[in-house]
Amino acid sequence: MRVGAVALAWYAVIHKGGLLVMRTYIALLRGINVGGHRLIKMADLKAMFVAQGFGGAQTYIQSGNVVFRADEAEEPLRERIERQIAATFGFPVVVALRTHNELARIITACPFAPNALAEGERLYVALLAETPAPAGIECMLASKTEPDEFRVVGREVYLLYRQNMRATQLTNNLLESRLGVPATSRNWRTLTTLAAMGKALAGE
Repeated sequence: MRVGAVALAWYAVIHKGGLLVMRTYIALLRGINVGGHRLIKMADLKAMFVAQGFGGAQTYIQSGNVVFRADEAEEPLRERIERQIAATFGFPVVVALRTHNELARIITACPFAPNALAEGERLYVALLAETPAPAGIECMLASKTEPDEFRVVGREVYLLYRQNMRATQLTNNLLESRLGVPATSRNWRTLTTLAAMGKALAGE
């Protein structure tokens, strides 16, 4: 009975998602260091992550990207990071979180051909903080953004820009207003670099 009880307890922990597993995460901050506003130095951001006890924290470029290790589930972890950023830097910042495995799948699942872009075309991915509701996706799909294209796939929106981004209708404001969730975009080179950093930190 004892052995059975212990086995049942372990099953309950795993089944309920209570088992703590160390994961490699990528945190992508929305809307910092743009136009001289909401300034955060990457050294200070890294120091904040280290002070919170996250392992192997590394930052990449000024748009606010942190690769780190944690043994927490995504949603409470995201909320904790957002609270700490507000407490440390004095203003709220939305954070999109992905594991390094999720980021690898995002790259693999790209519906466009990153290596076959025409001259002047640029490929970005908008990472959503939450999964959009079906009504939001339907609203987004009805948007007219030609000649630029987009594809909504889960919590990501793949963005193919064929014109100057200053002229596009396919803006972050459009994504957030139609989908009803916060979004932060990164270009393809940044995403692939972060994926490589995450893979290295995970020891793969």
